[in-house]
Amino acid sequence: MKNLLLLLMVFSFTFSYASEKAKTENTDMKKRIEKHIQEQQKKEKKYSKEKAFYKEENYDFKGAQVDEGSVKNLPEAPNYNDDFDMDSVYD
Repeated sequence: MKNLLLLLMVFSFTFSYASEKAKTENTDMKKRIEKHIQEQQKKEKKYSKEKAFYKEENYDFKGAQVDEGSVKNLPEAPNYNDDFDMDSVYD
């Protein structure tokens, strides 16, 4: 009978310790999740501030366009790629 009572006490202490440990791990995990959520919210706020910077409709690209008439007057460049032959290098 004493052994049964001793065994019951050991199990009850073991289970109570395990449940306390699980509670602390659970709270640690919740803290880490909250921290991660806050970091992601900061990144989202930063992106929302810079969002106007990333939109192409806010820029004027007409100054970078090439005039077709001016391109016609340029001389044609020779193609040097056809003359390049590596076979003669290793002979």
